[in-house]
Amino acid sequence: MKNGCFKEGTCVLRAKIDMSSSNMNMRDPIMYRILKKKHFRTKNTWCIYPTYDWTHGQCDYIEQISHSLCSSEFENRRPLYNWYLDQIVDQQKIKPKQIEFSRLNLQNAITSKREIQKLIDKQIINSWNDPRIYTISGLRRKGYTAVGIKKFIQDIGVTKRNNVINISLLELKVRENLKQIAYRVMVIFNPIKLIIDNYPDNHTEWLYSQNHPDNIEFGFRKIPFSKFIYIEKNDFLEQKTNNFFRLSINQYVRLKNAYIIKAHSVIKDKIGNIIEIHCLYDPQSKSGTMNNNKYTNKIKSTLHWVSIAHSITIETYIYHKLFQLNNKFDQTNINNQSIEKIIAYAEPILKNAKIGEHFQFQRIGYFYVVYENNKLIFNQTFPLKKNLKK
Repeated sequence: MKNGCFKEGTCVLRAKIDMSSSNMNMRDPIMYRILKKKHFRTKNTWCIYPTYDWTHGQCDYIEQISHSLCSSEFENRRPLYNWYLDQIVDQQKIKPKQIEFSRLNLQNAITSKREIQKLIDKQIINSWNDPRIYTISGLRRKGYTAVGIKKFIQDIGVTKRNNVINISLLELKVRENLKQIAYRVMVIFNPIKLIIDNYPDNHTEWLYSQNHPDNIEFGFRKIPFSKFIYIEKNDFLEQKTNNFFRLSINQYVRLKNAYIIKAHSVIKDKIGNIIEIHCLYDPQSKSGTMNNNKYTNKIKSTLHWVSIAHSITIETYIYHKLFQLNNKFDQTNINNQSIEKIIAYAEPILKNAKIGEHFQFQRIGYFYVVYENNKLIFNQTFPLKKNLKK
């Protein structure tokens, strides 16, 4: 066989054990088979190749591995693993032990390497680091932290029972870590122009904001404020409803780190869409001052914003489920809208963002900075919890 005298499929080398064994893996298993194909490393040097069962124990023994950790489907192969080792072991050396545990199965997530490779081959996903799949490189590119993943693994523990872990537990542990380490900034995704009529023209005021509400060590940053700003379009409703507490005509809201405003009119285009909101601000209501008592019962919402003249555009990506229906992982169930690209307007501080940094876009979600196609992009790790139903 080794000298290439036989054709593929004509013969194999088997271990003589026990054909009457109740464990079919012990019924004279195959050790070598003929395979006349070019190997990526040894080229055409060999035409016989060992089976996994035979090489498993050998490699562990040669490398002096004390414990070989396997998933639970290898449990009935442990007697064969031990039998092979018994034939070659030196009592003066470490004899490896095989220990089985259950696989980490995540709810509604593909973790099988074979299935992921199929998605790549069919060009449904780009590579192993696609943020829509649950590989380590994919999770890293989406912004999952090592601390959060390790805490998740510690909490679920190791077990021999096969089960499926709810993906929300993994998300919870990563969220807890991101809450501690992410810088807070303001970014507008769906802008509408807001004009403060009684604010001075051509004037820029620099406001101070804490970078993290719970950790003073993150420091402060300066935010430019001016007469023309962007707010989120869904933060305004012309006619107030009972359950709407954001900006509407004749209603007060606070602009975060800035002033209290009240909208009084709108400008619409020819088909009736609102394109501008006009409001007035109270110069005595600046955040951090003691002149806000008269608004105590009137302010029920705080809005994020950016100054139009000072804002920068950033490229963001929102990732949705790769499959439309849960637990149906085939090509007919692909969600063709699983990636959403949004050009957003951000505070100028994000010009200095660095690869690998985590940010919380206030009232939107957590984002992670990566470098692709010669530019920085921001991948959404999670939306904020209150935005999950939006």
